[in-house]
Amino acid sequence: MTYQDFRIEDFLVSIAGLPYNTNLTKQQLLSKQFLIEQHGDLAMYFSPHNEYVNREARIVIVGITPGWTQMKTAFKQVIESMRRGESPETLFKEAKTAASFSGAMRTHLISMLNESGVARALQLVNAEALFHEERDLLHTTSIMKYPVFYHDKNYTGHRPKIDQSSLLRHYAYEVFPKEIEELHHSPLIIPLGKSVEQVIRKLMDDKKLSGLTCLFGFPHPSGANGHRKQQFSNQLGSLKSIIDKWAQTTSLP
Repeated sequence: MTYQDFRIEDFLVSIAGLPYNTNLTKQQLLSKQFLIEQHGDLAMYFSPHNEYVNREARIVIVGITPGWTQMKTAFKQVIESMRRGESPETLFKEAKTAASFSGAMRTHLISMLNESGVARALQLVNAEALFHEERDLLHTTSIMKYPVFYHDKNYTGHRPKIDQSSLLRHYAYEVFPKEIEELHHSPLIIPLGKSVEQVIRKLMDDKKLSGLTCLFGFPHPSGANGHRKQQFSNQLGSLKSIIDKWAQTTSLP
């Protein structure tokens, strides 16, 4: 199987065969039945949550790739949704809601969104609402649409570099910009980390993305990013300025 010819329907059939109400393991999910392609020590697997695109979003948060925690959460949600007989569109939407930056990373992310002024620009009391009652304002996605692992560990954008892999280049420079083109408004794009920022800057330089306001300098919210707080403090003035300008020129519902 290659990334050019897989069928989502086949993956859904495989998900339906997974056990319900058990702790899903890497042995079950990082397996051949969900493998999209493998290049040496680099492997990409299917996960259902990035199939849903919120075209009405005003905020778009972009990570490098879904990690294991997100993947596991998405699979668990789809299994539950399938048991209720939901349509594929609803399956994907519910998986997106459940899995988007799940875990401690979401807590860090919400804190930075509040402090930088994103909540205020959207006229929200707390950015936490973006993951709950105001979810229609938010779209979350990744440069790599599907989870990528290096030696079975979350891919971080460094080993290998994106430009060193045909698989990663395809998703970063072909699949990702097409997804952004689907959005109906001029959302604020928030790239998480330098690797994501570099891809978006290159896409803008190559005219594959245009007319976007990007919150460059926003640190990755992962707890593994030990410099996150200092990076955020150093960039805060610039981030607030970008957000204020975007809020003045965008039309919010």
